[in-house]
Amino acid sequence: MRNAVIKGSGHFLPERIVKNTDFLNYEFYDDKGEKITKPNEEVIEKFKEITEIEERRYADPEFKSSDMAAVAGKRAIEDAGIDAETLDYVIVASNYGDIDIETQTPDFVPSMSARVKHKIGIKNPKCRPYDMIFGCPGWVEAMILATQFIKANLANNILVVGCDKLSGIIDPHDRSALIFSDGAGAVVLCAEENSEKQGVLNYDSSNFAGEELNYLFSGCSLNPNSKKYHRSITMKGRKVYEFALKHVPPAMKSVIDESGTKIEEVKKILIHQANAKMDHAMVQRLYRLYGIKDYSKDVAPMTVQKFGNSSVATVPTMFDIIRKGQLGNHCFNSGDKIIMASVGAGMNINALIYKMP
Repeated sequence: MRNAVIKGSGHFLPERIVKNTDFLNYEFYDDKGEKITKPNEEVIEKFKEITEIEERRYADPEFKSSDMAAVAGKRAIEDAGIDAETLDYVIVASNYGDIDIETQTPDFVPSMSARVKHKIGIKNPKCRPYDMIFGCPGWVEAMILATQFIKANLANNILVVGCDKLSGIIDPHDRSALIFSDGAGAVVLCAEENSEKQGVLNYDSSNFAGEELNYLFSGCSLNPNSKKYHRSITMKGRKVYEFALKHVPPAMKSVIDESGTKIEEVKKILIHQANAKMDHAMVQRLYRLYGIKDYSKDVAPMTVQKFGNSSVATVPTMFDIIRKGQLGNHCFNSGDKIIMASVGAGMNINALIYKMP
């Protein structure tokens, strides 16, 4: 049986820690362009209450998203113990590419995947670069694509990277700026023949592009007097929250049921670290779909409190640090079944179920 199995993983977290108190001197505006008169201490405390975010990581200004991706990718390749020249694809998921911070201009020429291939130093012309632009669910979607390549016998080794430098695309006058952060995570997905099914067992993916299309978009600064921040990430928080709760739990249930797995067999749920309130609610709603009210909170580890929301990087980063025993008592054991799921701009949702070898 031909399986798609993770052989190595790696991540990159910037060293610079930005705490909530670093935003005390900011001027925040609402979506009507009116200055928020509440004290920033109150605004920030409310933000923390909802998201649980205490701090986040920002990369140095000169360090690009593709630089972070290359570091994470190299670490995953080294961890897998393979020759980088044997990679058939380098798939890189991101939202904004390498951002020009001065103009907030996304840069995808050349493609992010080609840049990452170059920065890793891969010479093989048959290693094809492939960009995945799918909102925050981009890395999970890239894993789905890589699995399809491997299952179809079109590839044996694929580097799958998620990276974003959202500190370069935020509007400092928007309270949602406190959510976003920088980082990169990567895995090497390989073909492996085995008598039993392992690795990626099943997956599901959907897109909703009606009125949902503009729940997340690039917009102007909320400060009407600002002459900067023309392409800042803008989010209709309540709409995103309601959308996620409606669509992500059924997507997770779908991959569980169609893989022949029982909910009790799921050992970990690695859900995109958007904000804690939303993530807790999605996991709770998943279990309610099975008629379960009480479940172990350890099933859904969280990193958003310390790392913030680094978009496509959150799930692979969390996978790597758990795999390497760097997230408290969380760990993976052979035979464990894991859900990976995400929701984001597009609006896109997806989920996959993975069985640890």
